[in-house]
Amino acid sequence: MPDIELLQGELGVRFLDLSILEQAITHSSYINENPGCASGHNERLEFLGDAVLDFFVADKLYREFPRLSEGEMTRLRAALVRRDTLARVGRAIQLGEYLYMGRGEEASGGRNKSANLAGAFEAVIAAVFLDQGPAVAEQVVGRLLGTEWETAARRGTGIDYKSRLQELTQSRFQQTPQYHPVGERGPDHDKVFTVQVVLGDTVLGAGSGKSKKLAETEAARAALQKIEGGFTGRA
Repeated sequence: MPDIELLQGELGVRFLDLSILEQAITHSSYINENPGCASGHNERLEFLGDAVLDFFVADKLYREFPRLSEGEMTRLRAALVRRDTLARVGRAIQLGEYLYMGRGEEASGGRNKSANLAGAFEAVIAAVFLDQGPAVAEQVVGRLLGTEWETAARRGTGIDYKSRLQELTQSRFQQTPQYHPVGERGPDHDKVFTVQVVLGDTVLGAGSGKSKKLAETEAARAALQKIEGGFTGRA
């Protein structure tokens, strides 16, 4: 049987009502083979978790990337909440090992199927939301999606701003931009970093983000806007 204590440790949450977590990790195949199971399967929680993840990711994108267009935010959100991404996060916390699953589904490799892992992850987020409230659920989402967030933020729009800026400054000004951290704020678990990108003695742009890499990306975006707006390289 799944070790619920270990799963709570992976999530960083102590549930008030363990039955809702048990439902979140119960695949429909288990109910088919055990019709008397009291908890029921996780598909309704999966539905709610999908909406909760969409909201938290959209809110974070809106607040942290004020220069992104609606289309860019939509592409980034899609990259973060798609099945393959959520399945990767599920594998990272070994979610498949905790699932209640029918023998047939397990025999077919069900514990590693992306659809099962992504669905269970959504259901678990919904369980945290219902049991602990939105603030704790948002923290769990932010922590578990942290690596995926940084990757999607750098690549999700299809634009590598730092590479694009370097190519442009080298071809137009024969110089390479330099990135300098200029500050950080907030508690250790929720820091925001600020970085300036400099060309020679000129500050081309500044950006902030939850990591230095994200701040550099935002600074490069601002610098590209300045150059495209008519910057000539002269003070």
